[in-house]
Amino acid sequence: MKNKRIGLTVLLVAILCLTGCTKQLKGPDGKVVTNKDTGQVLPSNILCQPTDKDIIQLYEENKVALEKKYKEDYEAGDLSKKDYEKKIDSIVDVKDFPSCDKFTILGDGNSGLWTTIFVRPLSWVLIHIGDFLGNYGLAIIFVTLLIRLIMYPITVKTARQSENLKKAKPELDKIDQKYRNKTDQDSMNRKAQETMLLYKKYNINPFSGCLYSFIQIPLFFAFYEALYRLPVLFEDHLLGFEMSMSPAKGISSGNWLYILLPILVFLATLFSFKLNSGAGMSGEQAKQMKMTMNIMNILITIMSFSMSTAIIFYWITNNSFTIIQNLIVKRSK
Repeated sequence: MKNKRIGLTVLLVAILCLTGCTKQLKGPDGKVVTNKDTGQVLPSNILCQPTDKDIIQLYEENKVALEKKYKEDYEAGDLSKKDYEKKIDSIVDVKDFPSCDKFTILGDGNSGLWTTIFVRPLSWVLIHIGDFLGNYGLAIIFVTLLIRLIMYPITVKTARQSENLKKAKPELDKIDQKYRNKTDQDSMNRKAQETMLLYKKYNINPFSGCLYSFIQIPLFFAFYEALYRLPVLFEDHLLGFEMSMSPAKGISSGNWLYILLPILVFLATLFSFKLNSGAGMSGEQAKQMKMTMNIMNILITIMSFSMSTAIIFYWITNNSFTIIQNLIVKRSK
């Protein structure tokens, strides 16, 4: 049961990583508004104005449609005056946002703690790196690598802990076998002591993995959210790929080059999981974890068909860095 809960937690975290913390723009029918030409899902809590005329038109058309619906509901008595005014105020108007070239880190000071500390600074870096490089697709790859390099001293410790656990696994299995049928308190104490001595022998800190994750996860989530909320990142091209285009839309439009993106997502995720899973687990536990990881990889690959190319570039770059990092750790050991 414990392993199933762990697997489910990992799966939910992966899904959250793929969806981000962005709010999706919804039309009068409650459905998510998408760019029919590219399949891009439009966010409602954008950080700056899009420059693409077609995208601006989608926001404006949705604004007019929502205003009309809320007015009809109010006149029909389905909405009180207070609720009507509240809904009107909640409608997204791109004119209320600054242009991306005038984007500032602090904004109007009403962004909230999470956005102010993490999301806006990362967004500012993405915009300025994109302007410097002359391509926002390159900016996504560059900033992803930059963040991973900054976090390398922390993430490499997690990788080393994983390798140490794999080395200690045979001896951990022996301890488990030794005390398998012993449930008295004295036996449990001796088992705990022997386990801690083994951890000390292999320089393993059982709590460090949680600590390292606690430090690095907020930064990665914030970066992912920044990607979603910057329209300008989706208005560029890189290596023949349109940043806002989803593989499913690209393939259906006859451009089979986009099939490479889900394939790369599958491979990058597969090897990343393979190098990170199974450390310190028994045979049955490792088997269950492997099954969970395989299911996750399949789900992530399927979801990647509807993801924008900009997000896929981030995913592939991030996982590729993890693979290279872990291979370096393995060689150093």
